[in-house]
Amino acid sequence: MTMLETAIAKLQQLPNFQLQKVSNFIDLLMYRQQHSTIGDENEGERAKAWANWFESVDHLEVTSINSVGNYQQHLLSKYRQQGLEL
Repeated sequence: MTMLETAIAKLQQLPNFQLQKVSNFIDLLMYRQQHSTIGDENEGERAKAWANWFESVDHLEVTSINSVGNYQQHLLSKYRQQGLEL
């Protein structure tokens, strides 16, 4: 007896109210199967997108920013105006 025949034989023994639960469970399994396949297909595209992003980031020019010091001074000044001592 094949797996399908075994499953059908079991289904034939169930009362009708239980068949609805089995049908719902089958729907759930089919839904998961469809969405796991879609996720696997998108995985390759996602990996390619990340690789492109990392490559573009690797080619960014890094420059020294002198405004960081100005920002820190501005922040300290603002704290002092509020009465905070650092």
